Parts: sequence; structure tokens; C-alpha cells
Amino acid sequence: MYTDGSSCGGRYGRAALAGKSEVSENINLPVLYSFRRCPYAIRARLALRYAGVAVELREVSLRDKPAEMLACSPKGTVPVLVLSENDAPLRVLEESLDIISWSLAINDPDDWLIPGSSEAQQLIVANDEDFKYWLDRYKYREHYDLERTENPLAECHRFLARIERRLASHEYLFGDRMSVVDIAIFPFVRQFAFVDQAEFAVGPFSGLQAWLGRFLQSELFVYVMQKYPVWKPGSARIVF
Repeated sequence: MYTDGSSCGGRYGRAALAGKSEVSENINLPVLYSFRRCPYAIRARLALRYAGVAVELREVSLRDKPAEMLACSPKGTVPVLVLSENDAPLRVLEESLDIISWSLAINDPDDWLIPGSSEAQQLIVANDEDFKYWLDRYKYREHYDLERTENPLAECHRFLARIERRLASHEYLFGDRMSVVDIAIFPFVRQFAFVDQAEFAVGPFSGLQAWLGRFLQSELFVYVMQKYPVWKPGSARIVF
């Protein structure tokens, strides 16, 4: 995700659009199908907002996915970013990491990207594969037929301990400033913490707790977690 040089243009940047409140209805924006609480959608919105990329936000109901989204992305998961020209789709980004890469290729003012870092990539993969696997089984245990020897909480703690070690001497995962790795992982740690906040608060993760708290209190996170009505054809356009 660190080398995508996609240059779909500064024309989507907020400076070029003179602020979201002044975006003309005639300006064609990328369309982002999103679900507020989905961790994948959260990290995509974080990157888009940070990069200053204006999009048309369409909040969806996962129980009643709009036909317009499914026509562009039949797999039916969020987020989905539709890049178009004159109402004709040019490209569809169906993975949150691809949306992050596309956004930061347009604008990365605080150098979130970590070029060529295999360690950064490995940490994101561990989050998306191993941690997410056990997080689902921890949060929705009743939906899975687990073996008696399987302990989702312990497996989650194994990954969180890895994060805790990285935070022992820095505020963020790759130093004292935020990076793309932090925003890629944060929404999933948030989801874990909210399953049992009392358990998380007394767990052996003081650095992780402080790291999570900084995110939760940040203006960036507060902005991307605003509530919007579910989009339907004919709804007023929401410029995010």
C-alpha cells in the first residue's frame, strides 16, 4: 500500500474545491459508501479527511445495501470508493487500504506513509488477518463453534502485547508522530476495547490505553464519526 502512485488528481482536494460548504452541486466528486461503525470504513474516512480529499458520503444500512453500491461493488462490503467522470465509473476501490493509499498519494501533509517498511506492512497484515480473526470470535463468540482449547481473548492479547511493546518508548507505533500504521490498526483496537471496557481498562496495556485515548479525543476522529442519515436515491448530497 506504500507505493501506489495513483494520481487521480488534486481536483478532489479541499483547497481546489474552496471548502466543503462551497462545493457546487455541479462538481463531480468521488462517492464513498460507508457504514459509520465499521472499522474498515473508519480508517478509510480518517485517511480521506486527513488528506483533505472531498467525497460524497453515502451512509448505508448493511441490512439494506443500496443497489447503486452493489452495481459498482457486488461483494457488498464497505467502504467502497467510486471514482467517476461525467457519471461514468472510472475506477472502484473496494478495499480500505486501497482507499488510504489513493488518498495519501494525493496529499500526505504530515508524512504518514512509511516508504519501503516491511515491518509496517507486516504489522498491518497481522492486524487485518490474525487480530481481526480473533477479534470477531471474541466479540461475537456466540456465532462461532469454537474448540474448547481456543481462547479468543488470549489470542487478541497476544497481538495487543506486540502493540504495547512498540508503544513503550514512543507515543505512536513508528515514533512520536502518527503514521498510516496507527490509523490502519486503531479502529480495530477501539472495537476490541469497547467489547468489555472494564476488562480493557485493567489490562496490562497502559501504553495502548493512552494511544487509544489520544485517537478517541482527536478532532480527526470526532469528525469522521459524525452521524449521518442512511443514504437513499434522491437524498441530499453530503460532502465529507
